[in-house]
This record gives sequence, structure tokens and C-alpha cells, in this order.
Amino acid sequence: MSKARQPSSTDGIEADEATSDDVSTDEVFEVLSNQRRRFTLHYLKHRNERVELGELSERVASWENETSLDEVDSAERKRVYTSLQSHHLPKMAERGIVEYDERAGEIELDESAANLDVYLEVVEGKDVPWSQYYLALGAVDAGLVAAAAAGVPPFGALSAVALAAFVVTTLVVSAAVHVYHDSSQRLGERERPPEVRDR
Repeated sequence: MSKARQPSSTDGIEADEATSDDVSTDEVFEVLSNQRRRFTLHYLKHRNERVELGELSERVASWENETSLDEVDSAERKRVYTSLQSHHLPKMAERGIVEYDERAGEIELDESAANLDVYLEVVEGKDVPWSQYYLALGAVDAGLVAAAAAGVPPFGALSAVALAAFVVTTLVVSAAVHVYHDSSQRLGERERPPEVRDR
């Protein structure tokens, strides 16, 4: 059974500071620094209702171990349950991210964090971050414009309109793909977190 990939140090994490008056950006970053807390936040945002600790623990354990709920064993579930109960949930409650009823064993997003918009940039394998992609695209488009201006064949034969249309098209198509990609990288948007969604 394979283990879930831990995000590398190159993964970008962004949070909208204006989404809550009570949860600061520093607090959000601290919570997101741990994968188990990210999975917890994702599940709570996706469910958007009060959940039981046992249910949450089982779901987080399945994501951590890249397995189905039916295949999560008692040891895996207990490890997650214990760490959430004794450490992660109290920490998240202290930061104003969740409301944790320890006696009832129930958790829900705090009202101040319910609309928190969190985006994870998960870079897989040979993929490159979008910032690097746009830098490369800009370099290619600039090179094309320079070649056309210098009359280098066959680029010198391109009209200004054709050249502008090419540059604009590459930018618009790239931006559209980026927007679609980002929608799948937001915590709570899909059934699984971005880090394990396609596994």
C-alpha cells in the first residue's frame, strides 16, 4: 500500500487575508503547514456541516494512506483519531478555524473561517509552477516578436495583426487552463483534497 506524497518545499500556499476578520494570515499558514490539518480543513469545507471525530479520522486516514474507507485498518484510524483529538483540533480551535466540542466528539468550521478561500499549488513530478510557465511563455512570445521585427524568416513574413493574434491567443488559452486548474486546487471544492485527488 503506497503512502501519500508529502508536499515539497516548492508547493505554494495562498490564503485570502480579507476573507475573515478573526483569522489572520499567519494563523492560516500555521494550520496549513501540516498535512493532517489541511485534510481536516478540506473535509470540513467540503461537508459544510458538523461532523463526528470518528468519521473525520477515518476519512483523513484514508487520504493519508491512499486507500478506500473500507481498507482503512484500526491502527491507521486510531493514530489519526488520537492526534486530531489531542493536538490538531485543539490547535485549530485555538486559532479560530474550527469549533471543537471535545465532549461530544464533534467538529465544524468556525463561522469566521467558513468562507476562508484556500488554494494549494501542488506541483507533481516534472510539472512546473504556473509562475515559471508564464515566464517561459513570455520569453517565447518576446522571442517571436523580436524575430519578426528583425525580419528573420519565416517570422518576418508575419503581419502585425497575425503576430498580435498569436500572442493574445497563447495568453488567453493559458489563462483559461490556469483558471480551470486552480478550481481543482482549492480546499473543499472536490471530494478529495488537491494532494490526493487524482490518486
